This record gives sequence, C-alpha cells and structure tokens, in this order.
Amino acid sequence: MARATCYLYPGKGRVFVNNVPVELIPVEVVRLKIMEPLLLAGESIASKIDAYVFTKGGGIMGQADAARMAIARAIVKFTGSKEIENIYKAYDRTMLAGDPRQTESEKWMRYSARRWRQKSYR
Repeated sequence: MARATCYLYPGKGRVFVNNVPVELIPVEVVRLKIMEPLLLAGESIASKIDAYVFTKGGGIMGQADAARMAIARAIVKFTGSKEIENIYKAYDRTMLAGDPRQTESEKWMRYSARRWRQKSYR
C-alpha cells in the first residue's frame, strides 16, 4: 500500500517526486498520471506552484496513484476552490477519495485466499 505526502509552495510549476523532477521519471504513463491534477487545474494555477511529493511503499503505479491523490487534495486545500474540487470529482472520484480495497491474505493450508483443495468423493 503506497502512501504519499504533498507539499505545495509558490513557485514556477515544478513537480518533484522523492526529490527527483517528474520529467526524469522513465515511465511515461506514471509521469502522466502524476501530472493529471495539474493539467485539470489549468495553467493559471499549475504555473504558480511547486509541488514536492514524497512517496513510500507499494509499487511504481501504486506510488503514482498515491502521488496523484496527494497533489489533487493539496491543490484543493491550497486554492480553496470548489470549482476545482468539482472538476476532479467529475473527472475521477479517486483523485480526492481513495480506494480502500486491498488484497485478501492467503489462509493456512490453501493455495490462495479462498481456493481450497477439491474433493473427489462427493
């Protein structure tokens, strides 16, 4: 389960993920996912703030989702704009509200979380 924290400061529109500029992230899908909240907020807001995101846990896509949500929540709180909040909700609700689902743990003497050995005598 990935976690992310975002700090916004007045700036020039730069985004850093774990102290690395987002432009240097090698996977393009991850880059686009992290930048989604800034693109939806518009150039007028995105060009006036610097975002510093710190992520840990999970995989690369999980961290990207966590960073995306952290940036979106930070922008809504930073601007105090209901309009931006409604734009995020209309686009994708998970930008502001997380998804609580997690994988179920594997049980003792089973092959997976719910699968059991077949019986041949019934």
